Amino acid sequence: MVTQGTSGAPPPRDLPSEATVVVVGAGYAGLSAALTLHDHGVDVVVLEGSDRVGGRVHSEVREDGLIVDHGGQWVGPTQQNLLALAERFGCPTFPTFDDGNHLELWVDGVCRPFRGSGPADGAGVAAYDEATALIDDMARTIDVENPAACAHLEEWDSQTVHSFFSAAVADEDARRRLDLSVQGVWSTEPRDISLFHFLFYVAAAGGYEQLMETEGCAQELRFSGGAQSVALAIAAHLGDRVHLDAPVRSIACSDDGAELTTDRGSIKASWVIVATPPAATVRIAFDPALPLSRNRWIERSPMGEVAKIHVLYDNPFWREQGLSGQATVYGEHAVGVVFDNSPSNADRGVLVCFVYGDHMRRWAALPAGERKAQVLATLATIFGDRAASPTGYTEKVWPLDPWVFGGYAANPAPGVWFEHGSDGWRRPCGPIHWAGTETASVWNGYIDGAISSGYRAAGEVTHALSGRTNQVSSQCN
Repeated sequence: MVTQGTSGAPPPRDLPSEATVVVVGAGYAGLSAALTLHDHGVDVVVLEGSDRVGGRVHSEVREDGLIVDHGGQWVGPTQQNLLALAERFGCPTFPTFDDGNHLELWVDGVCRPFRGSGPADGAGVAAYDEATALIDDMARTIDVENPAACAHLEEWDSQTVHSFFSAAVADEDARRRLDLSVQGVWSTEPRDISLFHFLFYVAAAGGYEQLMETEGCAQELRFSGGAQSVALAIAAHLGDRVHLDAPVRSIACSDDGAELTTDRGSIKASWVIVATPPAATVRIAFDPALPLSRNRWIERSPMGEVAKIHVLYDNPFWREQGLSGQATVYGEHAVGVVFDNSPSNADRGVLVCFVYGDHMRRWAALPAGERKAQVLATLATIFGDRAASPTGYTEKVWPLDPWVFGGYAANPAPGVWFEHGSDGWRRPCGPIHWAGTETASVWNGYIDGAISSGYRAAGEVTHALSGRTNQVSSQCN
């Protein structure tokens, strides 16, 4: 069984001296790659730098048994890879609470109820809808399996999302709505992300609405045991093949494969699948150096900036008021988006708050007491005085995570897709293959995309293994 680095856990096991395939990273990409190889009878070892599996997905089981998801947590109906793994390993889901009115705290300080994507008569809503229809039209021109072949690649990758909004959307209030949607999904400011990558990401999800809404979309379901439960089940299935507290510091390649050096010794492999976030990958020393395009891709793809805060109550009191617990917040408030994250039986109330981009940088620099006070003040403005007196409070600032360095995914800067997309996105480098949600064609940036990327990388390796076997067989005959 895989331990989670908890107090009293047994000491780490010795690493094997060699394996056919070594997977670097035990997030969903690395675990799905290893699971696929294991299912095909391939000798595989997983090396994880931290003391847990799951990567950007981390479910905390609190002392009272309440589970809070500090990282990725939702699954939508078109995310079939994650749903299939959940079914295989018996990890049940339940619907995200979506009943009642959502609330919008607008820049004028007024809190307005709404259903759907925004108040029907809200400032800028009509222009926002027009803009998202245009975005969908543009995104549909991108082949998600070969994004760099897009006829508009240079044009769109030379712009930021901010410059596009400024030129294409005249309504200032619509731009406010669009800005928050970018912060919420990409956890970055519109000025920091390439327009092309933004459009590719929309295409990879199947449309803008899929990214934004709950029912029938990306936020439809949650996991009863937390989103990490599937990762834990996969790791338990792989057993001793998964090694925690084993950060890979260098990978030296040769004609025979590669040698990986960790804090706990070295291991040789015929093939390697690197499934770490770009910000972690760039910290690995490669010998020989990676090809220029791959190196530039990971160097110029910074992680987003997001903090996730859970505020706990005796019960979800907002439901008594006919509210869904979902809110969007504009203006100077640090919090940008709120969801009801209560357990399925609603025996306690949980509001999860997200702080993004510029707001997160300012908020994260404050003392802990001031951070909490700001969050509670915003919740009280939205849900009333009861929200100011929680029974518990916990926060996760993802840019401070020493293995992830941000969230939810890396966002290539303008120019990166055009200059390095063909060779640098996910093309293997000798014995090294690449996984990670950033390399996915469908649901890029999501858990489901991480899983599909692991399947793809494992398929590349098994194909290479088959070729080598066939070559050896032909030489012997």
